[in-house]
Amino acid sequence: FWPLSQWWGVAAVCAGSCASAAAQNGCGLPRGISMSAIKALNPKAEVARAQAALAVNISAARGLQDVLRTNLGPKGTMKMLVSGAGDIKLTKDGNVLLREMQIQHPTASLIAKVATAQDDMTGDGTTSNVLIIGELLKQADLYISEGLHPRIVTEGFEAAKEKALEMLEKVKVSKEMDRETLINVARTSLRTKVHRQLADILTEAVVDAVLTVKKPNEPIDLFMVEIMEMKHKTESDTNLVRGIVLDHGARHPDMKKRVENAYILTCSVSLEYEKTEINSGFFYKSADERDKFVQAERKFIEDRVNKIIALKKKVCGDSKKGFVVINQKGIDPLSLDAFAKEGIVALRRAKRRNMERLTLACGGIAMNSVEDLTLDCLGQAGLVYEQTLGEEKFTFVEECNNPRSVTLLLKGPNKHTLTQIKDALRDGLRAVKNAIEDGCVVPGGGAFEVAVADALIKHKSNVKGRAQLGVQAFADALLIIPKVLARNSGYDPQETLVKIQTEYSKSGQLAGVDVNTGEPMLAAEMGVWDNYNVKKQLLHSCTVIASNILLVDEIMRAGLSSLKG
Repeated sequence: FWPLSQWWGVAAVCAGSCASAAAQNGCGLPRGISMSAIKALNPKAEVARAQAALAVNISAARGLQDVLRTNLGPKGTMKMLVSGAGDIKLTKDGNVLLREMQIQHPTASLIAKVATAQDDMTGDGTTSNVLIIGELLKQADLYISEGLHPRIVTEGFEAAKEKALEMLEKVKVSKEMDRETLINVARTSLRTKVHRQLADILTEAVVDAVLTVKKPNEPIDLFMVEIMEMKHKTESDTNLVRGIVLDHGARHPDMKKRVENAYILTCSVSLEYEKTEINSGFFYKSADERDKFVQAERKFIEDRVNKIIALKKKVCGDSKKGFVVINQKGIDPLSLDAFAKEGIVALRRAKRRNMERLTLACGGIAMNSVEDLTLDCLGQAGLVYEQTLGEEKFTFVEECNNPRSVTLLLKGPNKHTLTQIKDALRDGLRAVKNAIEDGCVVPGGGAFEVAVADALIKHKSNVKGRAQLGVQAFADALLIIPKVLARNSGYDPQETLVKIQTEYSKSGQLAGVDVNTGEPMLAAEMGVWDNYNVKKQLLHSCTVIASNILLVDEIMRAGLSSLKG
């Protein structure tokens, strides 16, 4: 990245200094100075014009494309990122790679930002975005090098985009988003992020998590799915907990480690002596006065504790039901001791985000006061237990009646495995959410791109003039997706593409690449589905950025050269 202190070199004429000289020779410039001599205020500024500027931009886009090309699809390869501190990150997720890599070239950085914005909006499609932008520029360059003006190409791109969006509406499959369809959508997304066996384990967990937190006629809030990491066992032990997992335990040695049929009181009430918020001093006439003051403070806390204990006795009576207090604020040792004697399990300093999740998972109401405690305030859980891993404690709240918040419990032997699973899960959750909200899906495996390319070639004759060449370039560029899928799976890209195009033209059904055989497959029958809004966003953003880059005919950069190559 360039230092902010270096500013862009801009060609400029200092009007004030030229005015007096202009009077001498009656023209707008001093004697002996031609227009070409007025170069720039910054003598080190480098300027790349016309063909050179285009070559710089296209080489940057293709360089980034070459880095991410091998990541695409279920058979894509991994990249290892090593930080300055030696931390390792193994990933094939395009979004993670683009965020973590230090990209210095301005054009490559621009493309990377567009691709990560795609991920922020839709949760997927970063690698495809980079590949298509790079290929659009490569195909456009073939025509521009023969003398076609970039503006004509971009007009062709725009016409092609409109037709591609029409085709997207035509090929999308509107269907009821039942569990089986959502599993296919999640599997398609997850298999491109992690290896096959792990993807199949995560798929059901992801779908069940989204279906659990989904409320009818309301937007899906994925923040109600807690993702908790435990460095423990192997990645195949990752599972869905239909409840909440808290990353801390009870703070008193005598409290039970396991409670069944428990009432849960979720509250945000201070059960400890607190200092005043302002600096104040107290002066006492005698030690007795101070003792009375301390006792009054202690009584204030004890009254609160006694109200909670009274509620426990009222709702549990002589039954064997348990009682758990989960407090957002502190509980002092004396209060913990009082709870332990009554058989109450108390957890203090719970995270604020977990307070909302707890009431959704167990029921009840989060209380800010102990004045109006009733049975309706309490949630219920079939099992609450504590698990210790090394120095860390985890509290599991499970077997809830109708949980509206769940926890995805990630397990793995080391940090980079956990990070990889976490990144994949985020994409899987977004894919399922998108499918439910869109109410439709698009056949995957390169099937959509082959169908659009075929439609564009037929549509080309309806476009006037040389803009037809832009439409042709757009159609050829989209075919990068099936070709790269075939290449990454170890098959010949041209041969595979011809087979798919033949299958599509014969049957009229959308055919994609079968990454296991290299033969055409009917994506709809195999259950390979992509998200509708990912494809829509992809067509919009790729066209806009590729057009903008093609229309750049001058790059001015302050300081030493970085425009070569």
